[in-house]
Formats: sequence, C-alpha cells, structure tokens
Amino acid sequence: MADNRFFSARGPLSLGEIALKIGGNLAKGVDETLTVEGVAPLDLAGPRDLSFLDNPKYATAFERTRAGACIVHPRLASRAPEGLLLILSEQPYRAYALAAQMFHPEEATGGDTYGERGVIHAGSIVHPSARLGEDVTIEPGAVIGAGVEIGRGTMVGANASVAKGCTIGKNCFIGPNVTVSHAHIGDRVILHPGVRIGQDGFGFAMGLPRHEKVPQLGRVIVQDDVEIGANSTIDRGAGPDTVVGEGTKIDNLVQIGHNVEIGRGCIIVAQTGVAGSAKLGDFVVLAAQVGVTGHLTINSGAQIAARGAVVHDVPPGQQYGGVPAKPIAEWRREVVELRKLGRRKKQSGDSGE
Repeated sequence: MADNRFFSARGPLSLGEIALKIGGNLAKGVDETLTVEGVAPLDLAGPRDLSFLDNPKYATAFERTRAGACIVHPRLASRAPEGLLLILSEQPYRAYALAAQMFHPEEATGGDTYGERGVIHAGSIVHPSARLGEDVTIEPGAVIGAGVEIGRGTMVGANASVAKGCTIGKNCFIGPNVTVSHAHIGDRVILHPGVRIGQDGFGFAMGLPRHEKVPQLGRVIVQDDVEIGANSTIDRGAGPDTVVGEGTKIDNLVQIGHNVEIGRGCIIVAQTGVAGSAKLGDFVVLAAQVGVTGHLTINSGAQIAARGAVVHDVPPGQQYGGVPAKPIAEWRREVVELRKLGRRKKQSGDSGE
C-alpha cells in the first residue's frame, strides 16, 4: 500500500467496477462484488491489494505474490498462485494505470502540496484584476499578476509565479516554484516543480561592437493534457509562438527553444534539447539526451534513439539514432563494423598511435 502520509486512497473498490473501468474481464468464478483497498507491486502486495503482471520477466514474483487480486494477460493467467483473483487484460500495464487512477485520482492530475485545497492562501499575492475560477487553490508565496485568468479547479503551488496577462485553464497543476510568463495554458496541464515557461528565447544579432539582443515578441501555447517535468524550460517565441501540442509528455530537464512547434502526443525524455524553430510532428519520440538542431522537421511518428544528434529532417514513422542521427539499421551496422575494426586492430597489435 502507498504511504498514506503522502497518498490518500479512495476505496475499497469492487473488482467488478475496476474491471469495467479498465476494460478487463474477471476470470471465471471471480465474484465481482469482492473488494480491494489499494494497489501495490507484486512483491509488496498484501491480501487487500490489487497488483499487475505485464512483463513475463516478473512471472516468478507473480507466482509467489500475496496480492488479493491481479491484472494479468490471459496467456500468463495459468501461472497464478492458488486463490489469486484475476482480472484479464490484453494490456495489463495500461489497465493497471487506469486502476491506480481510480484509487489515487490526484496523482494523475496533480494534488495540492500545502494541504489546503480550494483556498486562496493569505500568504499569496493575487492582483485585484486577476480572475480566478471556482475551487482554485493558491498556495503560500505564490504570486498571480495583473489580468491573469485561472480556470476552475486549478492548483498553483507554493512560491509559483504567474506573470501578468497569462491564462491557465481548468484543473491544472502548477507546481511549487514554477514560473509562467507570456503564455496561454490549456486544461488539465501539469507543470512539475521548477518548470520555466515563457522566458526569453536565446536570440542575439551577433557581431561587433557587441551582440545585440533581439526582443522576443512571441508567446508559449501549451495545449490540453500536456505534462512537463521538473526543471524543464520552454522559451517563448521570437515572433511566432512556441507551441506544445495536446497530450504531449515532457520529462525532467528538457530545453525547448524559441519558435519550436511540437505536435500532439509527443514523448520527450530527460535532458533532451530542441533548438529554435524546429518542428516535431504528432507522436514523435525523442529518447534521453537527444539533440535536435534548429530549423528542421521531425515528421509524425518518427523516433530518435537516446543521445541521437538530429541534424537533418527525419521522414515520417522512421527510427533514427547515432551522431549524426541516421536510419537505425544503418547506425547499428556502423556500430558493428566499428567494433569489428577495433577487434582487428587489437589482434594485430596496432595501437593506432
């Protein structure tokens, strides 16, 4: 069970209502009225917990689990220990995510951090012209600027700053120490602690006698259901806007430059950098520490392997990797050939010096 000092759980919930929510089926003979009180990993779960098995690598833990119920793919159901109640699903991990959201809905949407939901705390500063919807939470130390609009049910964490003129939609989570400026943010957006939205893009006219700053006159548009990880930064546009498309998920420590356009449903993993004016289509995946050069296009469905350096446009649906990034099969062949070359040099005694 999750530590109740941090995670409040709704329950108990019946196996029948869980199966209905997650699109699973109860195994033959399972009473749909039986209940569980929470979710837990296979090796930590107790008789009142629901667990799951997705990866066959953990089948041994599944065989030994003390969980009361488990979500499992039908092909692995026969390995269940005696007495374990099963919910069958073709996508156990996705089904578990939906079940866990039933018990811990705030962990999927962002909860308050101070402990008082729906309160405009006296220790915050809210400009008289700001417009706040019903059930908005403003925690201590937060500053809400002139003309800001914040939708119903949104939570703004301690010491966060929402600068003048910004708009934030409904049921958002703006974490502690977040700064938002020059931005319009949609509904159900999660900004984890330390996120920076809307600061200057890095724009200078370089030369003598000094580098001249180019005023950054665009905005940041964050569409609905976007999640942005801790200490990530998204610069506002220089003229056109910087755009983050609906449903995109951005990990911690990611840098998005000015004028970047990110499509719907993209996944951008930790320590990735996307330079100014690059464009990502829908459902693009950038693995950890990818670097994307400015003014190029990564088309919809493309995937870039970790530490790839993208210096040319990437066609739709392609997998690229390496430095510079190239089609994944080509990159892998090069890695194999370099390994062979290294072995031959070693066997011949050639140090390469």
